[in-house]
Amino acid sequence: MKRTASVDGFRLAYERSGTGTPVVLLHGWPSDRTEYREVAALLPGADVVLPDLRGFGASDKHPDDPTAQYGADAQARSIVGLIEELGLDRPVLGGHDVGSRVAVAIAKQRPDLVRALVLTPPLPGIGARILTAQAQQEFWYVPFHALPLVDELVDGRPDAVRSYLRHFWSHWSGPRFTIPEEQFEHLVTVYAAPGAFSASMRWYRVGAGALGRITAERAPEPAERIATPTTVLWPEHDPLFPAAWADRLGEFFADVQVRHVDAGHFLPLEAPAEFAAAVAAAGGAR
Repeated sequence: MKRTASVDGFRLAYERSGTGTPVVLLHGWPSDRTEYREVAALLPGADVVLPDLRGFGASDKHPDDPTAQYGADAQARSIVGLIEELGLDRPVLGGHDVGSRVAVAIAKQRPDLVRALVLTPPLPGIGARILTAQAQQEFWYVPFHALPLVDELVDGRPDAVRSYLRHFWSHWSGPRFTIPEEQFEHLVTVYAAPGAFSASMRWYRVGAGALGRITAERAPEPAERIATPTTVLWPEHDPLFPAAWADRLGEFFADVQVRHVDAGHFLPLEAPAEFAAAVAAAGGAR
């Protein structure tokens, strides 16, 4: 594991492997950079960088900093710093869950730095559908994560962390996937460290994952759509983001291809070959 120079007072932990087309893969919640290790192993012709985002994994967590330092734009500044520090020449940027939001922010801020995007939900275009009664049965955790109560109940308590994470890894996974126990126990160890679970909650408390921001999103003018070539891998068995919600992506991305994948929410772990193939194609064709 290596560490970056500081951006806004945050240093990111990251792993780097291989040579060839540069690739940066951004993880989701509740996970860390290790969710992409199998994907990285399937990219022998790539220079793959796997960072932990601010507040996650082994990256810096500053409890006294404003929660704004953990939102999508702030996370994007750290990844831009990483790309520039390592001298990566327009990498393919992959994102899952939280990582997709960060990747989109980077493509908006610095399109000159990115060769292509490979993304899974959540993505722009969901809109008010997230407020339907059926959707709210799934998204109860978003307002819950904004409450200090979740810190009192879960943070620094390994048994509580294990039970809480088990719910999401079992409920959000596809019907034929169970997270390997070794990987799950790694995540329990990472999230159970005192302060670690609370640090991951700052993503929700800054509003980056808030329902209000999603419902308020409006399609940009055609000239302002994200121009970076984008491949979206949409899971067919994600209880959070139904496949029908992919219908408005063209309103936000000027060059987007959508592929539906037989997987649940945790697509990089459930379908690593499909994710790696999309990254390889994006790197070779752009």
